[in-house]
Amino acid sequence: MKMNKQCLPCLVNQVVKMASMTGCLDQDELFHQFFAYMSQVDFTKTNPEIIGEVFAMVKAYIHHDDPYYQLRHDYNQMFLKQLNQLDNQIHSFEEAVKYAIVGNIIDFSPLHQNVKQDVTKYFQNIDQLSLTIDHIEDLKADIKTSSSLLYLGDNCGEICLDKLLLKRIKDINPDITLYFAARGAAVVNDSILEDAYQVGIDEYATIISNGDSSLGTVLSRVSEEFLEIYHKVDIVIAKGQAHFESLSEEKKNIYFLLMVKCGVISQYIGALEKSLVCLSQRKRG
Repeated sequence: MKMNKQCLPCLVNQVVKMASMTGCLDQDELFHQFFAYMSQVDFTKTNPEIIGEVFAMVKAYIHHDDPYYQLRHDYNQMFLKQLNQLDNQIHSFEEAVKYAIVGNIIDFSPLHQNVKQDVTKYFQNIDQLSLTIDHIEDLKADIKTSSSLLYLGDNCGEICLDKLLLKRIKDINPDITLYFAARGAAVVNDSILEDAYQVGIDEYATIISNGDSSLGTVLSRVSEEFLEIYHKVDIVIAKGQAHFESLSEEKKNIYFLLMVKCGVISQYIGALEKSLVCLSQRKRG
């Protein structure tokens, strides 16, 4: 989906927040560069691609390739400490999907920040949560008959819940070949290769880079190696809003797992904000 003009305030706020979090000393100059970029931005691009370009500008300006490193590390460790307990709480594939979607609340953009206490609260009440759009049975049926699946990861910490879902996918179909894709370079708090290996995703899936530093997966920017795998697999699981924004027009067997975090996505898919969603691209038509 193209950049929505309602996303502009969020994008500005994201830059202000990044300037603060990264310790930028001359924020005024950075903001001048940002608005110069925005004055010529191509609004046919997706929001994830634009944010990726803006974050690359921030990294270049502050001379730091991975300004959110410590934050990603801390959230990965927080969830790794709970992993066995969470694993024991999951008794079905359906529950594993729900846990993975709830993990998607971990976000550090300005309109939907969640601190550690908020994350814990969601997991304490998970039995009371239900999916607003629920295509889990379709996903389960596709997994049983497929030979390969590509899992597009999203945020730090959250990927620990992805690992538990990958485990259940293998339980359903032990012969399925699994790939897990991380970003090709640091972008906000999204998972990169280091994070995927840190939490042990390679126990169940082959870890690959998408070769790009956009949020989500922008197919015009990813590597040839990634595209080859993307096109050959039978199923794609795509975590998070950015993946929906970047892949919503694709004609492929994609399942979007996400929490609806803003009005733009809410209107686009027909689900209230804070809804949990497992959405089949094929059922969207």
